[in-house]
Amino acid sequence: MFKIAIFLKPYRKECIVGPAFKLLEAILELLMPTIMALIINNGVIKRDVDYVIKMGGLMVLMAILGFGSSVVCQYYAARASQGFGTTLRNKIFEHISSLSYAQIDKFGTPSLINRITNDVNQLQLAIAMLIRLVIRAPFICIGAVIMAMILDFKLSLILIAATPVFGIILYFIISRSSPLYRKSQQYLDKIALVLRENLSGVRVIRAFAKNSSEKQRFNQSNDDLTDIVTNVSKISALLNPLTSLVMNGAIIAVLWYGGLRINAGRLSQGEIIAYVNYITQILLALVVVSNLVIIFTRAFASAGRVNEVLETQSSIVEKNTVKDSNTKNINIKNINIKNINTENCNTFITNKDNPAIKFDKVSFGYSVTGDMALRDVSVEINHGETVGLIGSTGTGKSTFVNLIPRFYDAVTGEIYIDGINVKKYPLSVLKSKISVVPQKSILFTGTIAENIRWGKQDATDEEVMAAAKIAQAEEFILSFSGGYSTKVSRGGANFSGGQKQRLAIARALVVQPEILILDDASCALDFATEAALKKAIKQNCSNMTVLIVSQRVSTVKHADKIIVFGDGYIEGIGTHDELMENCKVYNEICISQLSNGEAVV
Repeated sequence: MFKIAIFLKPYRKECIVGPAFKLLEAILELLMPTIMALIINNGVIKRDVDYVIKMGGLMVLMAILGFGSSVVCQYYAARASQGFGTTLRNKIFEHISSLSYAQIDKFGTPSLINRITNDVNQLQLAIAMLIRLVIRAPFICIGAVIMAMILDFKLSLILIAATPVFGIILYFIISRSSPLYRKSQQYLDKIALVLRENLSGVRVIRAFAKNSSEKQRFNQSNDDLTDIVTNVSKISALLNPLTSLVMNGAIIAVLWYGGLRINAGRLSQGEIIAYVNYITQILLALVVVSNLVIIFTRAFASAGRVNEVLETQSSIVEKNTVKDSNTKNINIKNINIKNINTENCNTFITNKDNPAIKFDKVSFGYSVTGDMALRDVSVEINHGETVGLIGSTGTGKSTFVNLIPRFYDAVTGEIYIDGINVKKYPLSVLKSKISVVPQKSILFTGTIAENIRWGKQDATDEEVMAAAKIAQAEEFILSFSGGYSTKVSRGGANFSGGQKQRLAIARALVVQPEILILDDASCALDFATEAALKKAIKQNCSNMTVLIVSQRVSTVKHADKIIVFGDGYIEGIGTHDELMENCKVYNEICISQLSNGEAVV
C-alpha cells in the first residue's frame, strides 16, 4: 500500500486540506455534548430560557459549520481518490504494455484486467476513506474519551477497560480475513478467465453442443468464489456486533455507576447525559473503524497484486545503443495505384552487406524448467529473400519468427538484423523495421482505413489504397457502400476470416517494413487469392525480406528459400527441389499434401 502512495503526490493539497476540514467537523462534534450539558445544568434546571436559546443557536451554527466542513472534505477526497485511480491505471497499463509476451502469459489476461479495474477500484475507495474517515474516527474516539475523562475520571475507567477488548476483536478479524481477501481476488481472476473463454469461444461451444458442460464449469468457478466470499463475509460480519456488544456493555456499566454517583451528588444530570453522548460517539466511531478495517484489509490485498505487476521488470531490456543512421525513408505520396513499383515497400536498407536476419546457435524455451521450443538454431536470411518456414504443429516455426522482433528473448545464442544484435536496437527502431501479421488477425473498432493506418497514423489515402491492393483487399473493400470508411465492429466480427487476414496484411504493408513476417497469415485464404497475394508482394516489394510461416507446401513451395522445422531443430534449408532430394521430413510433408505431379513441379 505504501509503495503506491507515490501516486498521491500530485494530490498533496487534497490530502492535507480534506482531513483538516474533517478534523474541524470532529472538533465541533465533540463540543456538542458539553454544550448540551451546559444547557441542561444552566438553562433547563435553572429555567433560563434566554440561555437555552443562546446556546441552542450556537449548536445550530456549529452544526452548519460542521456540515460545510464535511462537504469540503468530501470534495477533496473525491478529487484525490479519482485522480489517484486514473494515474495508477495509466501507469499499470503503460507498464503492462512494456512487458514481454512471457510475463504477460505468466499473469494471464483476465488477471491483468482484474488488477487494473477491480483492484484499483478497491484502492480508490481506500484513499477516499483515508481522507474522509481515518483522521476523524480515531480523533472522535480519543477526543470523546478525553472529554469523558474531564467530566468524570473514575467513570472513564470503564471506557479504558473496554479498549483492550476492542483491540483483541480487531486483531482476530484482521488476521482471519486478510488471507481470505487475497484468495477471493484469485478466485475472481479464475471466474474472469472462464467467462472470457466462454464469450470469445461461444461459436465453438455451440458448435460442439458444450453449453451444459461450460455452464457447469462456470457454476463451479462461481461457487468457489461464493464460498470464499461467504466465509470472509461471515468473519467480517462479526466486527460490528462484537463492537456494539462491548460498547453497549460499557454504556450499561456507565449508567449504573453514573446513577450511583448522581445519587451521591458527585455528578450532575447534564454531565451524565453528556457522558452517554460521548459513549455513543465512541460507539459510532468504532463502527466506522470496523468498516475501515474491512476496507483497508481488502485494499492491502489489492495493493499487493498491483505492486506485483509494477515490480515485474520486463525481460526485454532496451539498451538504446544503436541509431539507424543509414535508414532510407521512401516517401510514397505520389504512388500510382495502377502501377506500383518495388520502391514502395523498401523503407529500410541498412548494412546491406550483412544478412538481413541471422540466427547464431539460438535456443529458446517458454519455461526455464520446460522443454526447449528451439534448439541450437543457426541460419542466415539475405535481403530481399522470400523465405518459407514449414513443419508440423509445435516444431518451433512461430517461436522462430517471434524472436526476431523481440517478442521473446533467446535463452542462448544471438540474433542479428543487418549485422547488429537485436538486443542493441532501440525497440522503436527494431519495430519500425519489422511488420508481423500473426496467426489470429485482430482488428480494432473504427473504420477500415483507420485499421490499415494502425501502424502508420500519417499514412496518406494513396498509401492505404496501395497496401490494400497488394494485400488483395481492395476488391471486397470497394464492394461495401462505405468503402474505406466502412465501420469495423469489435474484433472485426462483421468480416470473414479471409477478409480480416487481408486487412491485417494491408496494415503490415502500409508501414513499409524492411522485414515482413506472415505467421500463417493466409491460412483462411483460398488458393487463388493466396497466389495473387504472393505474386503482388513479390512484384511490388522485391527488396523486402519476407518470412512466410505455413503448414501448406503450396504456400512456401516457390519461396527463394525454405526452412524445414522438426521438433525445435532445423531439418533442412534450401529450395523446393533441393529439399525434395535431401530432406526426408520435407519429402514426407510434400507426399502427404501433394500429388506426385505437383511435388516435382
